[in-house]
Amino acid sequence: MNDAKPGAAGSNPPVNDIRLKKGITVAELVKQFTNSGFQTHNIAVASEILAAMAKEKATIFLSFTSNISASGIRGIIIDLVKRKKVHALVVSSGALDEDITRAKMPYLQGTFEADDAELGRKGINRMGSIFVPNECYEYLEEKITEVLNKIYDTSASKEFTATELIRQIGLNLGTENSFVYHAAKNGIPIFCPGITDGAVGLQLAFFQQTHPNFKVNELKSAIEAIDFAMTAKKKGNGKVGAIILGGGIAKHHTIISNILGGGLDYAIYVNSSSPYHGSLSGATTSEAKSWGKIGADAKDVTVYGDASVVFPLLIASNDYFFD
Repeated sequence: MNDAKPGAAGSNPPVNDIRLKKGITVAELVKQFTNSGFQTHNIAVASEILAAMAKEKATIFLSFTSNISASGIRGIIIDLVKRKKVHALVVSSGALDEDITRAKMPYLQGTFEADDAELGRKGINRMGSIFVPNECYEYLEEKITEVLNKIYDTSASKEFTATELIRQIGLNLGTENSFVYHAAKNGIPIFCPGITDGAVGLQLAFFQQTHPNFKVNELKSAIEAIDFAMTAKKKGNGKVGAIILGGGIAKHHTIISNILGGGLDYAIYVNSSSPYHGSLSGATTSEAKSWGKIGADAKDVTVYGDASVVFPLLIASNDYFFD
């Protein structure tokens, strides 16, 4: 990893030209990014940090927002969870919506330049360049109601943490085309702070109106995330890392859950935001060190770019995720 700092002449390596060839692998390409400048360099550093996480057998958090789950990146996440290559997920509520819906209903490739008023008249919701027909959310409403009734009828206690409820939902989905399902099957917790802020959350609220003793304990869910991180620090070599795609509540919940254990030992941020307005979404890994959410001696990098492009490069460049 090149951590050279500006200084005397000759202290920094030269910028190398990228050379492409027929049949070049992703790993070979990313390796060439090391000293090619700009964000290619940061992608190469992130790939090396991923390799270090794997070599050190670190506990890996994967954090992402709902737009990631709505895109084709969801397939990578399903495979990672299915192969137990990550150990905890931290998501926004919308990420659950998109996963559960797409397990049965297709989203559509659209354009950023669509006529949104016309889309609305046709019953299509636009998420960037992804189109989501109303029928998808109609399916989600029916499916969640069906699953909640089953969970409610078969559970002695009617109070759940968000993490436990998501696990129960996963086990009752009836499909393997879902990271919620594979996480439940493989004992990988899904932490979802702010679970009410999405379509699944709305259905939970509606369900409680007809089942007053049904409760979701979000405070206990927060303690579960902290306990998971603290336990990870006490087992094996005690290393904990995080891959954080995007910002918002999922990003912050990941890093704050690790603060009591001395912060993350490895951290990779991938986002397209800016640090100059002081928001958490744009905050760098370096800034998190001032709070103790990432360890002072951690291996870390912030990659500025589209996670739907960067994340596949990072995963495909590391054999660890495929053995």
